[in-house]
Amino acid sequence: MNVAKAQAREAGAEPLGPGRNSGEGERGAETDTAAVGQTKAEVSRLMEAVVERSNLWSAYQKVVRNGGAPGVDGLTVGSFKDWLTVHWPSVKAALLEGRYLPTAVRAVDIPKPSGGVRTLGIPTVLDRLIQQALLQILQPIVETTFSESSYGFRPGRSAHQAVLAAKRYVQEGRGWVVDIDLEKFFDRVNHDILMSRVARHVTDDRVLKLIRRYLEAGLMRDGVIEARDMGTPQGGPLSPLLSNILLTDWDRELEKRGHTFCRYADDCNIYVRSQAAGQGVMARMTVFLQERLKLRVNEAKSACARPWERKFLGYTLTRQREIVRLRVAPESVKRLTTRICELMRKGRGRRLAHTIEALNLVLRGWFGYFQLSESKQVWKDLDGWLRRRLRCLIWRQAKTRQRRTALLRKRGLREDRAWHSGHNGQGPWWNAGASHMNAAFPKIFFDRCQLVSLTDASGRLQCHL
Repeated sequence: MNVAKAQAREAGAEPLGPGRNSGEGERGAETDTAAVGQTKAEVSRLMEAVVERSNLWSAYQKVVRNGGAPGVDGLTVGSFKDWLTVHWPSVKAALLEGRYLPTAVRAVDIPKPSGGVRTLGIPTVLDRLIQQALLQILQPIVETTFSESSYGFRPGRSAHQAVLAAKRYVQEGRGWVVDIDLEKFFDRVNHDILMSRVARHVTDDRVLKLIRRYLEAGLMRDGVIEARDMGTPQGGPLSPLLSNILLTDWDRELEKRGHTFCRYADDCNIYVRSQAAGQGVMARMTVFLQERLKLRVNEAKSACARPWERKFLGYTLTRQREIVRLRVAPESVKRLTTRICELMRKGRGRRLAHTIEALNLVLRGWFGYFQLSESKQVWKDLDGWLRRRLRCLIWRQAKTRQRRTALLRKRGLREDRAWHSGHNGQGPWWNAGASHMNAAFPKIFFDRCQLVSLTDASGRLQCHL
């Protein structure tokens, strides 16, 4: 095989000579094209917009900025520019001629907080670039067709807007929520149904064929490629948009029936005024999803209940004297404390400053998301628990009674109190909550160490509102 053909095959395309059949098994090549027997005027020009220079450059910058692990070909983001310089002409030709075949995605199983695993599909860097370029062209086309009650993975929309809308619906008197959980949604997407919805907006056969190939790209696990005839693994830039396109039919059905709801990807809450109404909605939507979209409702995780008995996007609601407030769901607090415990275990042999630096990254991100909580107690409880965990770490690192006594003396405790506290024989957690450690390492000590205080952050936020 000559060098040109070898490079073309690596790039996902092979030039087709006269009378030559490349074979369906060749990676990135296919004998037929979308434009066979048609003039340029008869073919939609959407693919030309996808590979247009400015669109590709914008997509490339986003892929590089997002980083991420390599796909099955092992090509990293850092090496991608040099690879692209050599191979992009043949990839572009394959895309324009409808011959491009995506590479299999690398399967990565991520444990779910509620049990089980979520399978992520990590595409190659090249396929991430092409999917991002597709997304940038398709998003403006389909965005105007989406529901106002859909908040997930859309420009200018966020989870915060969704939970604020949920709060407003409950405040207006809708005291029951139909919380519908779709069972393994991303694993069960029906390709034919999804493509029929995509075809409502896209007339370029090359683009439709490419999206279908991305849906059907194999899933590589432990070196073995599994064929896929349903589902769209999370991990690629295009997956969230495709999920919104599919679930728009559900949004329109809810709107047609006059329901108020909030949907974020496959997480949907419908707000009604009575339990009977909620049970009726649950039954009708279960049938609709099964028959129209071939999706299954997870009955074990779905329910018609009071809003304060359910969580939505990590938040829950409380109502006191007819006032509805947002607060962090207990499950979200538990996930944070579990994450902090993992970091603290890693920090036992490290400097306190290094551990606090790692904790601050988690705390800032967590507070940034849960800043809408109107319950101050959760911040106080978490701050107190975290400082006790750090005092426990300090106590463990001191190791011996003599070193603990010297540490307490150094931190300002009287000689007799430092000696008795350092020799009390109690465990690290007990000592971390005792008065001598609180006196030696008060809040101001951790403030000077620049530990993020959730209570202080909440107070500063309220001052700016």
